[in-house]
Amino acid sequence: MADVENSIELNDAIFCSQHFKEVCNECDVDFREENDGFFGGLEAPASSTTKDGTYQCKKHGSASCSQCYGWKKQITRARVAAKKAGGKKH
Repeated sequence: MADVENSIELNDAIFCSQHFKEVCNECDVDFREENDGFFGGLEAPASSTTKDGTYQCKKHGSASCSQCYGWKKQITRARVAAKKAGGKKH
C-alpha cells in the first residue's frame, strides 16, 4: 500500500522519503504500482534537496542524473547478476 505523504519522486520514480526505497518494509510502503509495476525494489542513491525542494543526487548534484537515477541501468545490472548467480550451481 502506498503512502504518498511519505514519498519522494526521483527521476519519474517514487520512493519512501526516509530510506529511498521503492519497496520499504520499515515504512510499510510499496510504490511499485505507482511506478507502473516496472521497477520492483530499487533503491535510490544518496540524495539531497535543493533550495526549491527538488531532490538531486549527492554524487553529481543533478536532479535528472542518468548515472545515479538510471533505473534501466540498475535493472539490467540486477538481471545480469541474477543470471550469473543462477548459473553457479554446485
